[in-house]
Amino acid sequence: MEKEYLLKKWLNNDLSDAEAKAFEALEGADLYKEIIEEAHRFKGNTNAKVGTFEALNEKLDSKKATSTHWLKTISRIAAVLVIGVTIFTLINRDPLSAYKTDIAQNETITLPDNSKVQLNELSELAYNGSDWNNNRSLNLKGEAYFDVEKGKRFDVNTDLGKVSVLGTEFNVLSRDSIFKVTCYEGLVQVIYNNNQIKLPAGSEFVLASGKGVKSSIVIAEPYWLKNMSVFENTALEDVIAEVEKQYHLTIDFPTDTDLKFTGAFEHNNLENALKSITQPLNLTYTIENTNEVIIRNGQN
Repeated sequence: MEKEYLLKKWLNNDLSDAEAKAFEALEGADLYKEIIEEAHRFKGNTNAKVGTFEALNEKLDSKKATSTHWLKTISRIAAVLVIGVTIFTLINRDPLSAYKTDIAQNETITLPDNSKVQLNELSELAYNGSDWNNNRSLNLKGEAYFDVEKGKRFDVNTDLGKVSVLGTEFNVLSRDSIFKVTCYEGLVQVIYNNNQIKLPAGSEFVLASGKGVKSSIVIAEPYWLKNMSVFENTALEDVIAEVEKQYHLTIDFPTDTDLKFTGAFEHNNLENALKSITQPLNLTYTIENTNEVIIRNGQN
């Protein structure tokens, strides 16, 4: 069997009986085991001492193949050292968990303390779970809805600001130059530009163009969780862009218009979505094929 294949399966503790026998027969198998033992010993004891070069050289000499050509011996030693460094790195590295969503894709994530995160489309989330119970902290790019279990402080870090809570339900959007935090239950603290603000349930904070505004809300959860996009006095071109993103299609529409749209459309029915947008604005639409729509003024 191929040596590299056996070594990888051995590192993953995934050898069959036949493969285990083949691994034991490999030249250098004992040395690989010693490297693992030394790596674990070093991890658990910061005062462990590294042996002298003479001792290491003597150990390697006792395990090398019968060929004594010095170039081949040095190459073998170098290869073993590379494997040792790789193993040590794998043993000691922090277990990072990372998630990323694509267009029109949501994902539900359960954190180590059973807190729940619903990650919206085009978003990224990452956290280190090795010491999660003592340090509940994660990084977010995009948008996510959090249902946090009560406990120690829970931090959401973004490029535009930081949100800290003890246990609550809230939504965070950090995309482009927009930073928005909405609190649905409990109390959250928002830190931005060396300022901080507390948001009780039923309130929202929006930071745009360096200006922060706090307001009240009446909804019980974000609209995107219900597969809907909601707009208030929004330019038609921005609404069209959202439809194109949700349905993966291209829309040809009048660009010489200053129409504004207030309303919503759903994400799982194109016909209903187009009706919701066009009818209030006296527009008509035609679905040309699976990825093209034409919208025109009603009188045309």
